[in-house]
Amino acid sequence: MLVAAAVCPCPPVLVPEVASGAAPELDGLRAAALDAIGVLAAARPDRLVVVGPAEEAGRGWHDQGATGSFRGFGVDLDVRLGAAATTPERPLPPSLSVGAWLLARTDWADAPVAGLGVGEPLATDRCVQAGRDVAASAERVALLVMGDGSACRTVKAPGYYDERAEDFDAAVARALGAADIEALTGLDAEPAEELKASGRSCWQVLAGAAQDAGLHGELLREEAPYGVGYFVAAWS
Repeated sequence: MLVAAAVCPCPPVLVPEVASGAAPELDGLRAAALDAIGVLAAARPDRLVVVGPAEEAGRGWHDQGATGSFRGFGVDLDVRLGAAATTPERPLPPSLSVGAWLLARTDWADAPVAGLGVGEPLATDRCVQAGRDVAASAERVALLVMGDGSACRTVKAPGYYDERAEDFDAAVARALGAADIEALTGLDAEPAEELKASGRSCWQVLAGAAQDAGLHGELLREEAPYGVGYFVAAWS
């Protein structure tokens, strides 16, 4: 059963070494993300699952101890998903690497950890079912859900400007802040893809996991510093 969830953005620039001189711009997001993970620890879960968008090679389950790297972003920095005696061969996708970095910043040792890479195009019904399966995997499950909103808020955004982006992100922020399962489940995959919102499928995994859990939400942070919608929320 799902007992808590934290929703965080997953841009590699959230890691200060990657952001370099621009690192202070995201200090507020980092602080909010660590606060959200504190909510997970307070729920005393038996298992933590980090969910994040992934390309095909990174989809599926990643065991505790899996490693990720930010070398592809010009930084000699590796991260590990929880503590383990052995290192699984399959590397973490970038979104789960950012999640692992956040957990390391909190010295997470409150429960065993696993990662789940989710394809951005995954159909809503499959996302919801995946969430149900995750919630049923232990008596007390917590989720760290990684994902970004639209990437089309300004002309300098990665996806250029799209007038639909601000309304899309506002709807996501309301749903995450209210733990509105119905609204998250109702997010349309097509406009989400057009707006390059990487978090849609992962938020719908959360919606599936949270069915019948009775959780309450709080939006801790919302901003779009680079024309990309970033959200931090805590459900408990």
